[in-house]
Amino acid sequence: MRTRTFALTAVTSIACGAALLGPAALPATADVPVPDTPPGTRVGPAPGDVEDPAVSAEELLAEVRSCRQISRGKYRTDANRSKATVPVCGTTDAVFWKADMDIDCDGRRTKACNTTSDPYFQPQTAFQTSRGKPLDSARLPFVVVPAPGRIWDYRKSGLTGGSVVAVIHKDQVRYAVIGDTGPAGIIGEGSYALAEELSIDPHPTTGGAASGVTYIAFKDSRISPIESRAKAESRGEELARAFVGR
Repeated sequence: MRTRTFALTAVTSIACGAALLGPAALPATADVPVPDTPPGTRVGPAPGDVEDPAVSAEELLAEVRSCRQISRGKYRTDANRSKATVPVCGTTDAVFWKADMDIDCDGRRTKACNTTSDPYFQPQTAFQTSRGKPLDSARLPFVVVPAPGRIWDYRKSGLTGGSVVAVIHKDQVRYAVIGDTGPAGIIGEGSYALAEELSIDPHPTTGGAASGVTYIAFKDSRISPIESRAKAESRGEELARAFVGR
């Protein structure tokens, strides 16, 4: 929530159709149901089982190559940048922007995030945990969105605290939530924990990424509790699969 002055990721079941074999004729390694196995339950892997791989950065980036701008103007990436260059773009299911990543260390005071490590530190976040406490920037991957203003109001795009965001940096994809708001004219910020997940230097004053970060925020995707990393990851992967047409 600070003003930043610097730039800082079918199962295929094979029916044998062979003649029935007596017990003595079965090979010792055959995967067959034991007498008490419920119908339809198999023991061991069936031929053709392939784990569906996670959605890749390449797949997601292919869906956001062109921009249908929904913001009334563009955002600056830092307070000391005079030129606004970043639009917010929209699709049917998401909004996205491509910017830098400055580091948000606000919220719960920790060894990593405090007034010593971050001169702009604030002990609160725009959204709170399920217990009404500030979010922990050092532990929870979250994205900062600009406060509602004349350029864009995230609330009108189906977003709120806890909405799921896919964040891409280089070849890495991580799922986060919207957890804080920042200056109304600046975009491109993530929590200390999110930077760590993307292999970006998370230090609040010297870290961050100067460019090359894509944020895809899925509409109407709020998870609860907001602090559940597991829910953000599972829901994010589900939404990403739908987004790329899997």
